[in-house]
Amino acid sequence: MNELRKQRVLVVDDDPRIIRFIRASLMAHGYDVLTATNGEEALEVVKMNTPDIMLLDIRLPVKDGFEVLQELRTFSSMPVIAFSANSSVSKQALSLGANDFISKPFTPDEMITRTRAILNRTKKQ
Repeated sequence: MNELRKQRVLVVDDDPRIIRFIRASLMAHGYDVLTATNGEEALEVVKMNTPDIMLLDIRLPVKDGFEVLQELRTFSSMPVIAFSANSSVSKQALSLGANDFISKPFTPDEMITRTRAILNRTKKQ
């Protein structure tokens, strides 16, 4: 990876307030942030911009997070942190290829810590 380029994070959520909240936290920690508001858009952004990691809400319009994970794993091993207010979906998200799961509500620090940990692990591989 080119160390001069900021690590690129794709945030996928249909709630603009959550996107703003996560985006501001990530940008404050030096990440380049891309956003999508539905599953179809998320997959297009991945194909066009090759983010380093995706933060993916499970409940989305057009294609939900489960569908995004299934399709994403057919062409990419990019790390994904799934999140949802419904923590009972964590096992399904992880079984479909998510690298981590966070229950809403979460703190910006928790999201940053987990994002950094996964990016550090994948960079070393």
